[in-house]
Amino acid sequence: MRIIAGEMRGRQLKAVEGIHTRPTSDKVKGAIFSVLGEKVLNSRVLDLFAGTGNLAIEALSRGSREAVLVEKNHDAYQVIQKNLGLLGVTDKTKLHLMDAFKFIDRYPNEVFDLIFLDPPYRQKLIPKVIQSIKDLAYLTPDGVIVAETAKDEDLTGVIYPFEIRKTGEYGDTKIWYLQRMDV
Repeated sequence: MRIIAGEMRGRQLKAVEGIHTRPTSDKVKGAIFSVLGEKVLNSRVLDLFAGTGNLAIEALSRGSREAVLVEKNHDAYQVIQKNLGLLGVTDKTKLHLMDAFKFIDRYPNEVFDLIFLDPPYRQKLIPKVIQSIKDLAYLTPDGVIVAETAKDEDLTGVIYPFEIRKTGEYGDTKIWYLQRMDV
C-alpha cells in the first residue's frame, strides 16, 4: 500500500496485520481521487472508518489542509499513528480512537468538505451514518461524501437528504459519491 499521487507520492504505508481492515486498493483510490479532482485542494477531510488512514493520507498528499481520522480498532489506530508520524503529517491531522457514531455524537458541530466512509462491508453502517449526520451541518454545501461498499450493496432510498451524484464499480467494490440534494 502506497500513496499514489501528490507530494508524498510513492511513500509506503503500514497496514494492519490480519483481516480486521480492508485497505482501499490503489486502483480504487486512484479512481476516487480522479473523480474528486480539485475538490481535494485545501479541503477539510473526515475519514470515519479510517482503517490504515489510506484515504485521508492520500487526500493530504494531494493538497487537503486537514484530516480528521476516526478508528475504533486499537491495532488499526496504532498503525494510523505510525503512518502519520512516518509521513510527517501529524500537524495536519486529528486522530480519534473511538467508534464513528460516538465521534458524531461528541462532535456535532464539525464541518467537512470531504467525508470518506469505508466501513466493513455488508453491515449497513453507511445508512446509519447518513441518519446520524442528516440534520447536522457536517458537510459543506458543495461537499462530497465518498462511500465504499461491496458491489452488491445498495444505498438507493436510504440516503436522504443526500443524493447519489455518481457511482463506480471496481471488482467487488462499489464507490458512491453523495451530495446534499439542495446543491
